[in-house]
This record gives sequence, C-alpha cells and structure tokens, in this order.
Amino acid sequence: MKLLIHPPYRTLFAIAAALLVSIAFQGCAPSTQITGAWKSPEAASKQYNNLVIVAMTNNVVARQQVENDLQAQLQKQGVTAAKSIELFPPTSSGENGPDVNAIMEKVRSNGYDGIMTVALVDQEKETRYVPGNYTYAPITRFGWYGRFSGYYTYWSPMMYDPGYYTEDKIYFLEANLYDVETENLVWSAQSSTYNPSDLQNASQEFAQVTVERMGQDNVVSRQ
Repeated sequence: MKLLIHPPYRTLFAIAAALLVSIAFQGCAPSTQITGAWKSPEAASKQYNNLVIVAMTNNVVARQQVENDLQAQLQKQGVTAAKSIELFPPTSSGENGPDVNAIMEKVRSNGYDGIMTVALVDQEKETRYVPGNYTYAPITRFGWYGRFSGYYTYWSPMMYDPGYYTEDKIYFLEANLYDVETENLVWSAQSSTYNPSDLQNASQEFAQVTVERMGQDNVVSRQ
C-alpha cells in the first residue's frame, strides 16, 4: 500500500476498533515503528505541555487502554495529559459520539493547549511462505554406497519438514496533534504494527514510539 505521510482530514471512528480489540494473532513478535511524520511549518518551535488524548474508537476497553498508555508516556516527558474517556465518558455521547462543540468548549475552559487524536487508518493482510527444515542423522560411512539397501538406509534419515503458508497482519495507526487555540493540525505521524500479539502490548509499543517521535520533532518536551 502507499503509506500516508500527510494526514487525511476526516473522522475515523468506524475503523479504529479493528486493531485495538484484536488478540492472539499468528506470526512473529509485535513490532511497531513510525513510517512517516509531518510537522506544520507554522508550528515553529512551540511545545505543547497540556494535552487531551482522544482515542477515536467506540470500544470502551480499547479507548481506555490506548489513552492510559499515551498518558503514561507523555507524563514521563513532563507533559500533563488528560484522557478523553474521563472528560467525555461514553455515557455522555450520542449515537455519533460526543458533540465537537461541547468538546472544544470544555477543552478551552480547562486550559489545555493541544488535542492528540489516535485512529486506525488502514490494515493489510500478507501471505508468506515459511520454508520447511531439513534434519540429518548420520550413520557409519563404511559399506553403504554399493548396495541399494545400504544406500537407501543411509539416506532415509534425511527427513523433510514441509513448509507452510501463514498470514501476517499489519495495522497502520495515525496520531494527530491539534492546537486548541486555532484548531489547526500542527503535527501528524503514521505507524505500522506488525502482527500484534494482544491489545496491551500493541498499545504500549505504539505509545512509546509515538511519544518518542513527538519529542524528536520538538512538539513536546524531552526528558
């Protein structure tokens, strides 16, 4: 797929839950990395120190996990971070989620300077072939080659473990940072998560690499 570097400007509630509630995938250990990042030229060197974190999914467990992990990572950097699930609990939302005007009114009245959103933007499946293994159990090197029975007996311990096909799953998450005063997008990054084993590990990895990149791009402080 063609990865997005510049962020899309659309709401992504509907597709976010797929990654955040997935567990027990086949394949190798979880691996999350930033695949692209963008910073607004207008952002200059401003750092954001008082954020609201918004995981854009209607799955309560996933929303809680992602917001908890991002809050923990941001606090390690000395950034004050509030979770949207506490500011705007599910019981206060309508069928289409919280009212955006109510969100902005509460965010501004509480003195936050930035809003950080997280959403799933794409997911892929890849089929790959896992080759089999050869194992060898040697016997004496004398007297085996000249007769069929000896030759066959010699080579029969060469056992072939047939290969197989497996399906890998890759998820692409996008994190955006908006300025509260202007509501403009000031920073965005996309990450890929390869075969996540469970929600907790995937969320913790995502939070770590994302906040590290925010520090590198100087949108939050670095400890």
